Amino acid sequence: MRLKLVLCALALVAAVSGCTSGSPDSAPPASTAASAAATGSPPPWTEPAKYGFVLNRQCGSGASQGKYRVAVAGGQVVTADRIDGKTAEGQEEIDVPTLGKLLDMAQTAADDGGRVSTTKDPKDGHPTAVSIDVSAGEPTCFTITDYAPAR
Repeated sequence: MRLKLVLCALALVAAVSGCTSGSPDSAPPASTAASAAATGSPPPWTEPAKYGFVLNRQCGSGASQGKYRVAVAGGQVVTADRIDGKTAEGQEEIDVPTLGKLLDMAQTAADDGGRVSTTKDPKDGHPTAVSIDVSAGEPTCFTITDYAPAR
C-alpha cells in the first residue's frame, strides 16, 4: 500500500511539473524584486561590476573604528579612503573588503559557529549592516551607507 502511495505522489509531481509552457513567446516570470517585495523580504543581491559605498566599522552607539569611502571594480577594492579624519593609532587598520567579500566573511563565520547578523536594503538587497561575533566577546560590526552601483 505504501509503495502505491509513493508512486501516486511521484506521478502527481511529474504531472504538475510537466504543465508549464516553454514557448519563447510566453511572458517572462515575474521579476525577483517584485516577488521579494510581495513576500516582504529583500530581493537577492548580486554584486555589480562597479560600485561605491561608505563603510563604517562601528557597533551600535560605540566609537567608530574607521570610516572609509570605497570604490569597487571587477570584484576588487580599487580605493578605500579613510574619511573620518582619524589615523589608525591605537586602532587596528583593516583591509577594507568589497560587499561581496564582507558577505562571504559573514557566511564563513556563521558556518564556523559564530553569531552573524546581516541587514539588507529592502529595495535592492545590498547589505546595509553586518555584525560578526566569532567568540562570545566583542562583535565586529560594519554599517554600509551611500551604496551606489556605477552606471
